[in-house]
Amino acid sequence: MSNFAMSALCRILTRGVYCGPSSCLSVTGLRDFCSGVSRLDRAGSDSPVNLTYDVFDGKGDSTPLVFLHGLFGSKSNFHSIAKSLVQRTGRKVLTVDARNHGKSPHSPVLTYEAMTHDLTHLLGQLHIGKCVLIGHSMGGKVAMTTALSQLSLVERLVVVDISPSPTSAHTSFHAYIQAMKEVKIASNIPRSTARRLAEDQLRKIVKERSVRQFLLTNLEEQNGHYGWRINLEAISNHLEDIMGFPDFNNTYEGPTLFLGGSSSAYISSEDYPEIQRLFPCADIQYIPDASHWIHADKPLDFISSIITFLQS
Repeated sequence: MSNFAMSALCRILTRGVYCGPSSCLSVTGLRDFCSGVSRLDRAGSDSPVNLTYDVFDGKGDSTPLVFLHGLFGSKSNFHSIAKSLVQRTGRKVLTVDARNHGKSPHSPVLTYEAMTHDLTHLLGQLHIGKCVLIGHSMGGKVAMTTALSQLSLVERLVVVDISPSPTSAHTSFHAYIQAMKEVKIASNIPRSTARRLAEDQLRKIVKERSVRQFLLTNLEEQNGHYGWRINLEAISNHLEDIMGFPDFNNTYEGPTLFLGGSSSAYISSEDYPEIQRLFPCADIQYIPDASHWIHADKPLDFISSIITFLQS
């Protein structure tokens, strides 16, 4: 591609892309792309990365909603939910790729303090002084960390299918990471074939089809070669951090909703004391689809719970 064409492409891309009836501005790390900088290891332990995000513009001027995805996820997990919430509330909605996920830059560091630093850096760049944070799983822990460390930034907090208690006893993430590392796919084959081969190799360890399909959203092709867009090394090296939660002695006093799935092991009665210690205004609810909302086409219970909480 000529320098002129590359320059023109960058100008078009950095102005944003509109999608659907609710405008969705996609920002995908274009500063690095347009300057020829790799996504890999662009941030030191103390430096925030420039997160990729999508904006769904509402017509109202209420506090914007900011969605944070879970481990192995991406901002696209929330697109249908974001569009529904824009239509039903009129609020602006942001969906954000965490570092080492989606199209955000990679870094060897993956702690909740670092991810909170990334988020506050992004919100500062966007001149968002107050938001409603909605986080699922790992994103829920980022949301809690942000609320506890940046009290004035978070107007309301929604934590989905996770608690501030350690979660390592409930997960198979170690096995998933190892299974993904062992996937081998030939180059220069159709994407559909590559995806089928990857799923066949994952099937030995990852028994649930819905989980395999979710992990496969991270399979990408670059110049005919297939690999994972998430930073498996950083995730593996920091899995203990991800399964844990930072120590806090202060509280977040704002309105807080913990949403758990009716059959979920991630918010149990054993977690209630720690939830109430850190979030004294928390309401804990269980809905049928919360633990599997990310795989649902239209998680109506989840959306309704969010709207009811915003109106309370």
